[in-house]
Amino acid sequence: MTSMAKLTRKFFTDSSTLEISKNILGKYLVHKIGDKKIVGKIVETEAYVGVEDGASHALGGKRTARNKAEYLIGGHIYIYLVYGMYWQFNISTAEKDAPECFLIRALEPEKGDVKLANGPGKLCRWMGLDKSLYGVDVCKSDKIWIENRGDVINPCDIMSGPRIGIDYAGEYWANVPWRFWIKNNKFVSKY
Repeated sequence: MTSMAKLTRKFFTDSSTLEISKNILGKYLVHKIGDKKIVGKIVETEAYVGVEDGASHALGGKRTARNKAEYLIGGHIYIYLVYGMYWQFNISTAEKDAPECFLIRALEPEKGDVKLANGPGKLCRWMGLDKSLYGVDVCKSDKIWIENRGDVINPCDIMSGPRIGIDYAGEYWANVPWRFWIKNNKFVSKY
């Protein structure tokens, strides 16, 4: 039997954002709504590394009402709307005032269709994730958290490539290989 352990603050602060974005693969996002738990294995992420990252909302140290959760200590939810309709679910990393985070791009649902959560907007819709979770601490919440269930992802099975949908950031930033996914996982959003 696999033991389940909620990830602690240390997981989100004691490594680089790039390492955290890889190490979170194979962990489980759990959202409790009433008596029901919606659970999905994290199979794809993207890293955003703060004030120097041309694709980060905190580029140049920019602080707004929208991105303030990105500046919280690692483990806080940074969720925002794109195109006026799709939620994007991120979790802060690093120390307080270091605006770094990772986006969860795809989940493998415990039960359900392959297309249920194979994209950032889809997974938010499926899990019921919205602005009400903005700034929530996944290390302390009893409504949403990330569990380690003992799944071990071999480093050779972690693939990387360019982040998706950030052409606005310029050629260099659009092409850095900071999107990570589990090799051959059919729940990944794009190959």
